[in-house]
Amino acid sequence: MFFLLFVLHDMEYLDAVLSAWEEVGVSGVTILASTGLARLRGKSALREDLPLIPSLEDILEQMHDTNRTLFTIIKTQELVDQVVAATQRVVGDLEKPNTGILVVLPILQAYGLNRRSS
Repeated sequence: MFFLLFVLHDMEYLDAVLSAWEEVGVSGVTILASTGLARLRGKSALREDLPLIPSLEDILEQMHDTNRTLFTIIKTQELVDQVVAATQRVVGDLEKPNTGILVVLPILQAYGLNRRSS
């Protein structure tokens, strides 16, 4: 099993990446809003100064200035390879700037993956 983590730089690709992952067989993904040091230093990080009742413009600006970190657990190396290829078909070559960062880590143990509701 493998843990795949992808920091997506451009929010416009989120739906396409998720669809591409589903098409190759990924059954579940956790998605988090995130920011990196460069954005934090550039003052466009996660904002805590939004007004109590933010305008739509405030919310959209906040969403645009953050990355999305996606993570999932994948059972086989073959599926990992398919997910990486599907990701690059959507966002482009990950070695180029402003596409994202994708890492794959082996999982030694995992618990709670095979839960089904009764």
